[in-house]
Amino acid sequence: MDELEAVLEEVREHSELKERKRGAFYLKSSGFLHFHEDPGGLFADLKTGESFERFRVSTGRERRRLLSTIRALLNSSTRRPR
Repeated sequence: MDELEAVLEEVREHSELKERKRGAFYLKSSGFLHFHEDPGGLFADLKTGESFERFRVSTGRERRRLLSTIRALLNSSTRRPR
C-alpha cells in the first residue's frame, strides 16, 4: 500500500468517501473502492454501477485513469450507490 500513498491521498480528498481501513473506501454505507496486489501487479476494484470493475494501478498512467474515473463517478448526478 505504501506505493499507492499518493493515490490514496487524492482519494481521501473526496469528503463523501470514508476510509474505514487503509485503502478501503465507502460511499454512504456501500463499498466503493479498495486496493490489492496480486501476481499481476497492483489493482483497484471500483464500484462503477451494480458491480465492481477492476483497474490495474501499477503505472502512473493507470493511476491517473482510476482517479479520473472516480471523479467522474462522484460528480455524476445520476450516481446512486446501492
